[in-house]
Amino acid sequence: MKILMVCLGNICRSPLAEGILKSKLPQGVFSVDSAGTSNYHIGELPDKRSIEVAKKNNLDITYQRGRQFSLDDFDKFDLIYAMDTSNYQNIIKLARNPEDIKKVKRILDEIPDYQLTDVPDPYYGGQNGFENVFEMLDLACQNIAERILLNHP
Repeated sequence: MKILMVCLGNICRSPLAEGILKSKLPQGVFSVDSAGTSNYHIGELPDKRSIEVAKKNNLDITYQRGRQFSLDDFDKFDLIYAMDTSNYQNIIKLARNPEDIKKVKRILDEIPDYQLTDVPDPYYGGQNGFENVFEMLDLACQNIAERILLNHP
């Protein structure tokens, strides 16, 4: 199974989501990647604050590089998680058919009865924003991992 995490620039939220979900799934059985709907940060490392909050939680995301979401991603991935409604809509606009659309979800929809629907973009905020985003994504990824492992042979 292949899972893609998507935010705007692929340097803050989606790299964290990729790293978190990878840490919760068996290696070699599942593939997790990330991308951005924009082309602002292609080839760049994740934001240093994302790297720092990941490191504080014993995750290394420094191997990741920013890339832009492409139509091929609908073919390559089984599940595509958007970090917010805006990116969800941007992905859906590119969908070629109902099968593509079925693959796309907002990540916080994986947390039942959660107050928020969008993971806030921490880019212009302070370090606390990144820590709050990490906590949200950790909870969502825990739910995703549990469901996938329960349903995966």
